[in-house]
Amino acid sequence: DTSVTRSSRRDCGCGKMKVVVALAATASALVAPVAKVAPATSLDAKSAAMPFLECPAALDGLDYPGNVGFDPLRFTDSDWNMAEVIIPKERWMGEYAEIPMVYWMREAELKHGRICMLAVVGWLTVDAGIHFPGEKYAGIDALHAHDAMLASGNMGVMLLFAAVAELTSMVSVVQAAKGSGRAAGDFGLDPLEFCGNPDTKKFMLEAETTHARLAMLGFSGLCTQSALLESHTFPYLS
Repeated sequence: DTSVTRSSRRDCGCGKMKVVVALAATASALVAPVAKVAPATSLDAKSAAMPFLECPAALDGLDYPGNVGFDPLRFTDSDWNMAEVIIPKERWMGEYAEIPMVYWMREAELKHGRICMLAVVGWLTVDAGIHFPGEKYAGIDALHAHDAMLASGNMGVMLLFAAVAELTSMVSVVQAAKGSGRAAGDFGLDPLEFCGNPDTKKFMLEAETTHARLAMLGFSGLCTQSALLESHTFPYLS
């Protein structure tokens, strides 16, 4: 009788334990998931570009060319995985790479900077009187070149070239989203092999980033000053 009683007590205890575990599992399912918290910056880390502001966590110690901790609007604090934005889940069944917001922002910065470097050269070239041969290009200044190209029908061809370049560049971005390990803005374009050794490569990447940022500011200034003053010759002061 004693053994039967002990066995019954053990069975009862196990049954109670199972009920407790089941209730705990049910309760945990009702608890909201913990939100992702942005990684903390190192103690007293300040932005090198704006020393009166804290350096964003994503930029603190980040080994990117030209990184001076400049992100006053804190775009890089976002915890989005941009790989899922580049390739929607409905169109990709494989594994996503981890592409943080800072990668996407660097990709955009380099793309716009490179375009502006070309645009500054093109703007100054046109206003220096250097045009394609032909009557329809004669006497065109950079400020009014857009309207002139629309009127002549050339803008369609230019947009086609731009679309081909954009689609081609997105191939590399999509591969990065799939885990290729590609660095932001890297298209492997180095025909003169300036980046043959690590030291030279680091210098060239820093120089490109600096000139890209300067070109974005410079092109904005060229357009604004030329339009406001109706000036079509360098340095666009009168």
